[in-house]
Amino acid sequence: MLFLPESSGPKDPVPTTVPRGPGSVRRTSSIDTTRPQGFGGDSVVTARARDLRTGPDLVPSVLGEVRYTARIDGSSRQLVEIDVSPPAPELDGLLGCLVGPGFRARVNQVCPAEQEAGTLLHLLLDDLPGATLVSGYAMQRAGVFNRPRPSDAPGADAPSPAARMMAAQDDLCAGWAHDGTMMVAIRATGDVPVPTGPPAPVLERPDDPWAWHAMEPLPPHGMRRRRRLDVVAPEAADGPYLLDAHFRDSHWDESGAESVVHEYTVSGTVDRSGGRVLDIGARAHVLPWVECPGALASADRLSGMPVSELRNHVRREFRGTSTCTHLNDTLRSLGDVHVLVDGLSTGDGSGRPSH
Repeated sequence: MLFLPESSGPKDPVPTTVPRGPGSVRRTSSIDTTRPQGFGGDSVVTARARDLRTGPDLVPSVLGEVRYTARIDGSSRQLVEIDVSPPAPELDGLLGCLVGPGFRARVNQVCPAEQEAGTLLHLLLDDLPGATLVSGYAMQRAGVFNRPRPSDAPGADAPSPAARMMAAQDDLCAGWAHDGTMMVAIRATGDVPVPTGPPAPVLERPDDPWAWHAMEPLPPHGMRRRRRLDVVAPEAADGPYLLDAHFRDSHWDESGAESVVHEYTVSGTVDRSGGRVLDIGARAHVLPWVECPGALASADRLSGMPVSELRNHVRREFRGTSTCTHLNDTLRSLGDVHVLVDGLSTGDGSGRPSH
C-alpha cells in the first residue's frame, strides 16, 4: 500500500464531547457499516438518531428517536433491505435504488414529509450515500484495492480500478484537486494513497450518560459516521441562538483499534427567529491530505442565509476545490436547526413528522 505521511492533513482529534448546556436541544446520529460476510459480501448498516432537550435544570428529555437497519448489495450497491423503527412502510420505495448518485432525490420523492419536517429519519437517509462511500476506506485500508504484485504479474503496470475511478473525479473537492497530493500520486503510481488518521478519543462523557445515544461496539474493519448538533437558547431576550456541530468518520482496524478518518467542528449563531444564519465558521480536526483544509473558508459563504435554504443551496452551489464533500454535508445538516429551535419551546417530538 502507498502511504504518504509527509502529506497528511491535520491530526488534532476532538478529545471529548462538549457538555450539554441548560436550555438546549442536541441532535445526535450515527451510521455504522460492517461487512459480516467479508469484503466481497453485502454491507450491513445500522443507523440511529435522537433529539434530546436539556432543561434549565440540566434534566434531559428525549424528543424523538429513530433507528433503521439496512443491507446494501456488495456488487450493485443497491439497497436490498431496510427495517425502520418507528415503522415507515413508504421506504419500501427505496428498495433496488443505487445507494449513490440519485439516492437523495429518490428519498425526497418517496417520503417528502420527512425532508420538509427536517426529521431524524431524513437525516439518516440523506447521510447514507456519503457514509456508504466512506465505508470503502475499510477495504482500502485492508489492501483490497491493491494492484497485482509482483510487478511482472498481468496488469501490474495498469492503474488499479480504484485509481481509475478516483482519477475520473478530478477537482471534485479540495482533497481531490488535480494538483493535490492524492491525484498526483494516483497519476504517478497507479495506486490510491492510503491516508492514516490518529487514534480516536472516546467522545462519550463518563459524567453524562445522555451525551450521546447508545451505540454498539464495532468489529474489525467497521466504519462509523457520527454527527452532533447542539442548539442553545439565547441568554438575552434579544440574543441569537448558538449552534455547535461535530462530525466524525472513524475506522476500526484488524486489531479493533479505532482511528479518525475525517473530523470537523462548526460553530455559529442563528437569529432570534431561528430563521437566518448570522455567522458561521468551521475547523478541521482530522483530514486525509494537506490540501483538505482549503475548504474551510467555504463555511463563511453561508453567513446571512435563511436556514431553510441551506440544504439545497450547499448541494447546488458548493462544488469544486474550494469545498469538501464531508464539510458540505455537515453544513447541509444545519438546515435542521429550525426543528431544534422548535423543540426548545414546544417539546413536540422532532423524530417524526406529526400526522
